[in-house]
Amino acid sequence: MELTYEQMLDRVYTQIPKKSLEKERFEFPRVESFIQGPKTYVKNFVQLIKVMRREDPKDLLKFLTKESAAPAKQEGERLMIVGKFTEKQINDWFNRFLEEFVLCKECGKPDTHYIEHNGVRQLKCEACGAISPLRRG
Repeated sequence: MELTYEQMLDRVYTQIPKKSLEKERFEFPRVESFIQGPKTYVKNFVQLIKVMRREDPKDLLKFLTKESAAPAKQEGERLMIVGKFTEKQINDWFNRFLEEFVLCKECGKPDTHYIEHNGVRQLKCEACGAISPLRRG
């Protein structure tokens, strides 16, 4: 039995993940930071990790260490970076991390996770199914 074009199209649409059809906009919360002595602290670090859906903050800490050229480590619920940095600088770093390591390159949604294929780390989107290699990290 041959299917018509419309029947084939309907069949394909039923196989598309429901997340890819949602039109909600991803809103990343602002980084809340303060300077205390020679260190900068991010108060809502754990909340930011949860919004990015990353269980292990290791990649983010490595990225922030490179961007700030200063040691960074998690202290309980917050992040500590050695040095004095403005909230704008820190927000810019988090936004760059989001673009490179969290948001899908095809659909722009944050529903991604890391996979490894032939020794190459890639970003796989749960919403649209796209796979893209990670540039660095």
